[in-house]
Amino acid sequence: MSSKNKEFSKEQGRILLKLARRTICKKLGLKTDKDEDRTLSQALQDESFNERTGTFVTLHLGGQLRGCIGSLTGSEAVRDGIKDNAVCAAFHDSRFQPLTAEEYGKIVIDISILSPPQPLAYNDSFDLLAKLRPQVDGVTIRMGHKGATFLPQVWEQLPHPEDFLTRLCMKAGLAGDIWRREQLEVETYQVQHFSE
Repeated sequence: MSSKNKEFSKEQGRILLKLARRTICKKLGLKTDKDEDRTLSQALQDESFNERTGTFVTLHLGGQLRGCIGSLTGSEAVRDGIKDNAVCAAFHDSRFQPLTAEEYGKIVIDISILSPPQPLAYNDSFDLLAKLRPQVDGVTIRMGHKGATFLPQVWEQLPHPEDFLTRLCMKAGLAGDIWRREQLEVETYQVQHFSE
């Protein structure tokens, strides 16, 4: 994480994970424990959760992606970003049908708290490959009106930088090999990652 960002403890990560789950639960109209709601509400009064930073919420079901939505920059407090992105990941990710009450008990939630994105200057495709840091950096690419990002966790599925960039370009709606031929706008960031 960048020094501009606060480091969140495991306990604070656990509180934010509970917030994401509780938010989805309430949106589904399921009952929540009032005492647990009160405890969570009190824990969220911690000043740390006012920090403005990018956040992502990712849902997995049976080891497969079930939704992932986030914001790259800190336009709102962490607690609000987690709530908004939890709802969007569960119900508004266009790649999936909205989450059902039946699926709710089987999902695993991950959250990522992002450092501020930094531009990555590079000369050519070889230089770009050399400057990427697998397992460390999240990467955002842009070309014209098209853009996409992969969180650092995606390196687990795509450990080779060539494959990572190719799939990222395809996610952005660009030709998979365009990074070899054209100059893209590239930014990198790091995350604090918490999982249930």
